[in-house]
Amino acid sequence: MADDKNLSDDLDDMLGDAKDGAKKAADKASELADDAKELAGDAKEKAKEFASEAKETASEFADSAKEAFNSASGENKKVLAGVLAILLGALGIHKFILGYNKEGIIMLVITLVIGGFTCGIGVGLMGIVGLIEGIIYITKSDEEFYNTYQVGKKPWF
Repeated sequence: MADDKNLSDDLDDMLGDAKDGAKKAADKASELADDAKELAGDAKEKAKEFASEAKETASEFADSAKEAFNSASGENKKVLAGVLAILLGALGIHKFILGYNKEGIIMLVITLVIGGFTCGIGVGLMGIVGLIEGIIYITKSDEEFYNTYQVGKKPWF
């Protein structure tokens, strides 16, 4: 009977220790959950700040790009059209810059539609055309470029 009582007391002690351990673990888990909520709130605030700064920077960049595009004429338009023709010639963006909308649409359609059906052959051809035109634009003198492409409205090469 004494052994049963000792065993019962030992089990009660063990059960009490287990309860205390569980309470401590629950308290610790609650503290960790509170810390996690606080960190999540901080991260959310930082993300909002970053998004706000990114929007502001993008807006400033867009405004600067619009200003540069609107003020582009003569030498600036020559360099802008030449660089765009070399870098993005397949899309025909340089044609739109010079005011050749029909030719720009032709290049864009060949690149996107025909290039898709021919597994990129159309893209390659328009890229070569853009590269050639970009080199021509940049190597011409300002007066020659202006007379040929802005006054004379020569759409190709």
